[in-house]
Amino acid sequence: MSWTSTERYRIRPAPGGLALVQELLNTRAIPPYGEDVLAGGGTGVRWLRDVTAAWAEEQGWPGPSGEPRAGDLERVRALRERLAALVTGEAEPVRAPTDVSLRPGLDEEGRVALVPAGSPGEWLEGAVWAQMLLAQADGTWQRLKLCREPACRSAFYDRSRNNSAVWHDVRRCGNAANLRASRARRKQRAAEAPAGE
Repeated sequence: MSWTSTERYRIRPAPGGLALVQELLNTRAIPPYGEDVLAGGGTGVRWLRDVTAAWAEEQGWPGPSGEPRAGDLERVRALRERLAALVTGEAEPVRAPTDVSLRPGLDEEGRVALVPAGSPGEWLEGAVWAQMLLAQADGTWQRLKLCREPACRSAFYDRSRNNSAVWHDVRRCGNAANLRASRARRKQRAAEAPAGE
């Protein structure tokens, strides 16, 4: 399956269904890579239609009902922001349930699957929550991260042995962060140096 929003950042997709969550997070605008995919009606509707159809086909599930409706893109943008807060650990606990439809089903191997239903926005939200639940259960959820570089914040899957990566690209984002830190240290040392030295 092609993950166009993730691939535009030259990032390898996360394994399994976590790639769907990563793809949604990577629809945000990050210059110079690209604009917010969900900002415009045309590109947002096309992305929503394409990603739900492709994911439904890959999973062997029925797809969403109908075409994207008014409010579907708003729903997906709100989900994206909530996911970003969850990934960074900044989300507030919410006791009220999210209004999505997930129906139990069985896959080819007899395992239970949570199959989303509803309009494209509802369907995607259900699929994303189901994949997050599975990722939390199998221990891969904590490897989905947002790049620590403030100008980037792209979603990446940490493949390091000890789950310690903080940048999606060490050469690009890591070097920028290290250069800023070095300049700040030099500026601090210069400010602390006695006059005349």
